[in-house]
Amino acid sequence: MPSNTVNKHAELAEALKQRILILDGAMGTMIQEHKLEEQDYRGERFKDWHVLIKGNNDLLSLTQPKIIADIHRGFLNAGADIIETNTFNSTTISMEDYDMASISREINVESAKLARSICDEFTAKNPAKPRYVAGVLGPTSKTCSISPDVNDPGYRNITFDKLVTAYVESTLALMEGGVDLILIETIFDTLNAKAASFAVEEAFEQAGRKLPVMISGTITDASGRTLSGQTTEAFYNSIRHIKPISIGLNCALGPDLLRQYVEELSRVCETFVSVHPNAGLPNEFGEYDLEAPEMAAEIIDWGKSGFINIVGGCCGTTPAHIKAFAKGLEGVKPRPLPELEVRMRLSGLEACNLN
Repeated sequence: MPSNTVNKHAELAEALKQRILILDGAMGTMIQEHKLEEQDYRGERFKDWHVLIKGNNDLLSLTQPKIIADIHRGFLNAGADIIETNTFNSTTISMEDYDMASISREINVESAKLARSICDEFTAKNPAKPRYVAGVLGPTSKTCSISPDVNDPGYRNITFDKLVTAYVESTLALMEGGVDLILIETIFDTLNAKAASFAVEEAFEQAGRKLPVMISGTITDASGRTLSGQTTEAFYNSIRHIKPISIGLNCALGPDLLRQYVEELSRVCETFVSVHPNAGLPNEFGEYDLEAPEMAAEIIDWGKSGFINIVGGCCGTTPAHIKAFAKGLEGVKPRPLPELEVRMRLSGLEACNLN
């Protein structure tokens, strides 16, 4: 492992021991505030594209880079330490929805370069507070372990190998663009997460260097399970062998409903814990109503309870939310890494820990 990679991992690990790091908020929420239309997404380059592309937010890194740059700046001004690249749907698999798989790599590279330049701009202003770029790998719109056809439980619309191929390409492109770490997020199917993790390791081998990896799963409802049926601890047991720098939860639920699962993850997780919840549950218009002060009160409680090392926001969160988190968590000690007894930790839908 090259020394610069070792230094980056060590730098992050040391920072995480000293304070709770702040992740950014919702890229999609901020894009929606611009009320962009079809022609805004297309720009000059894609003005004659043969399918509708409104809603392809990742494409805006190419057609509206100033908007994306300003969103990054907004979150950094609010106090974020880690900025996520605008690549949640940038795999070839997700880009197939717009017949744009062929430009997937370019979107990843350019999104990473854009986030890199903005983070470097802020780090240069205050070297004592370095800013990091997390290269985002989203879950894709496919699921590897669940059939999309209720009449054919054995049917799958994606294979493990196809997921791996897509994730390898995206990871290499993000690395080329200059990210500091890889964030595999919003995982609703653990098999997808395993494909992403396998692909990231393959990409590291091809590139001849490694980066820190964050993994964040999604508890989909009050049942406390992922969409593929696993409890929080079972999800953790399924991916702990990858040895990411952090394991966490994001999306789906607001902080009030997510709290018990954050506490559970904090109890069982040997590494750092990250969380970025939604600003509550969506209302009848699909909007999120939890304001910054209310949400920050929950987040600050998590910090003071010793649950978290990295915290940010998912759907509905704005720079105002991130600013409230950052201010409220100043001086709050991060969760210390626990020393857990050595056990055989297995998982199906639930955890099975053997002495």
